[in-house]
Amino acid sequence: MMRTTLRIAVLLFAGLAGLHTGNFAGAADAARSLPVFEVDKAWPKIPPKWKLGDPSSIAFDAQDNVWVLHRPRTLKGTDLAMAAPPVIVFSGNGDFVKAWGGDGAGYDWPQREHGIHIDYKGYVWLGGNNCPESGHTGLKAVADDALLKFTQDGKFILQIGKSNQSKGDNDTANVHRAADVRVDPKTDELYVADGYGNHRVIVFDANTGAFKRMWGAFGKPPGGVISCDILRPKEFSAGEGPPDYNVVHAIRVAKDGTVYVADRENRRVQMFTSDGKYVKQLVRNATAFARNLAFSPDPDQQFLYVGAGKDIAIVDRKTLEIVGNVAPKGMIGPGHHIEVDSKGNLYIAMTGTGMQKLAFKGMAPVAGK
Repeated sequence: MMRTTLRIAVLLFAGLAGLHTGNFAGAADAARSLPVFEVDKAWPKIPPKWKLGDPSSIAFDAQDNVWVLHRPRTLKGTDLAMAAPPVIVFSGNGDFVKAWGGDGAGYDWPQREHGIHIDYKGYVWLGGNNCPESGHTGLKAVADDALLKFTQDGKFILQIGKSNQSKGDNDTANVHRAADVRVDPKTDELYVADGYGNHRVIVFDANTGAFKRMWGAFGKPPGGVISCDILRPKEFSAGEGPPDYNVVHAIRVAKDGTVYVADRENRRVQMFTSDGKYVKQLVRNATAFARNLAFSPDPDQQFLYVGAGKDIAIVDRKTLEIVGNVAPKGMIGPGHHIEVDSKGNLYIAMTGTGMQKLAFKGMAPVAGK
């Protein structure tokens, strides 16, 4: 009895130490330590002259500034006249830094802004998911079939694809309403979750835009039903699930080269090698799952955060086992896209609801893990 009491005391002490230092290394070998978060109600401070539309995605630069991509055209009435530029940047404390973006010469700015990413060289990548038949108010009837690359001051660098030019899943020149991108620093390759119109991961040279390779669900050739409407299944069968993707919504490339894909409407996360070889998957059919993805910032990237139900699941990145969840009081939900800064703070962009900072408060041991 005394030994058990001592063990618990040691674990609690270690957990509190982890909370104090904010260290992702863990509290104790004997218990699985998981990250703890708290809603930062003061973040962000939006300049009073501006209004933000639906926040769609969030990215970070090397200084941990928070880059928000929002949809100005979702604003109505007098708010639309006060719309901030679609790319708006805040500090980690929530102070306004700068804003830019929108239509310009030489590139096809997306009609419906969707994903933003800042690569290891500091370039800003973004894309959209508008569909001509969608009927969204205030949008041109064009398909967002391009990806754009800018400097952090908004200077145009590169466009991959062109609006209204997609020829489907076998097209190597255009994307089709791509949801998310990531650049692998080791190879200078751009991995694309080409997932609202197409059903694939496609990889380009991040410097030239040249096509490299692509794959569909389970590493097979991509294919599936193309529709403006999101085809949400009414029921889910047991087993590995459908043979094709259904909204490839997020993608992440780990430091070890492992690729993770969020197949949102099929409620599964799939794991691949960098050349598209299927490894395994995590399926959760009981609730909405695989809305988005983000890594914990520790050297091993031990956790994969996955939007699930009303919360964010904490997944062991290597085993794909759900080990916990993120659900602090006041959290707005699982997010449309999520991202984590270098300090472990987790940020949520949730269309229709807003955006939020979940401040990382350290690690705490969880009984039985």
